[in-house]
Amino acid sequence: MKLRVRLFAVLRERAGTEYLDLDLPGRSSIDVATLKLRLAEAYPEVGDLGFASGVVGTAYVSDDTTLEAGAEVALLPPVSGGSGEDPFEVGVFELAAEPLDVAGLGARVAHPSCGAVITFLGVTRDRNRGEDVTQLDYEAFEAMAGPEMGRIFERCRQTFGPASAPLESGEPDRELALRMLCVHRTGRVPVGEPSVLIAVASPHRDAAFLAARFLIDELKQSLPVWKKEHYEAGHHWIGDRS
Repeated sequence: MKLRVRLFAVLRERAGTEYLDLDLPGRSSIDVATLKLRLAEAYPEVGDLGFASGVVGTAYVSDDTTLEAGAEVALLPPVSGGSGEDPFEVGVFELAAEPLDVAGLGARVAHPSCGAVITFLGVTRDRNRGEDVTQLDYEAFEAMAGPEMGRIFERCRQTFGPASAPLESGEPDRELALRMLCVHRTGRVPVGEPSVLIAVASPHRDAAFLAARFLIDELKQSLPVWKKEHYEAGHHWIGDRS
């Protein structure tokens, strides 16, 4: 049984390559947990993989998921659909290699029906972990980032949007409408520059505040984007717990 494993961020750096191949004679399938153990045995330079998340296609999979021969699976270190025709009501996600136009991006979610527009910026600070930060590097699994952020948008709509409080008629409450945008930087981000923007518009401020907080918190938990902090004397992948 042969499998190809794709690595990202600190795992790729340890291995010195993006892809590792694993050959398991006599087997026709393997679960993700066993794959991580066998891979760590075959390539000890990658270290303990117990903390890594498995991905097949563009979806996270649990450790008990069965993989067949020939499958390609990605291992990710911890990270730092909808209704209507308006894409912002579904949620718009973008990766950006250039500095963010904060005012222009925030204005994109504005709408005459919305009395509140909340914008959150994550900005590179100059000190962390007791060291002076010189810059950040962001790496994204682009093929998965969009679908995963789509799932986060959907959970946000279900929790704070119209679907969370249907009217007596069963129709969604448009007073809780959400218009959502997330833009995340990739590549090098100097100190003082924004690395992520969340913008939410809604008819009322409560839903907008709650949705914006939910989006940034969920993004930090599961969006496949990794941050490397650079210092004068080295660097560190944020979220590396191995």
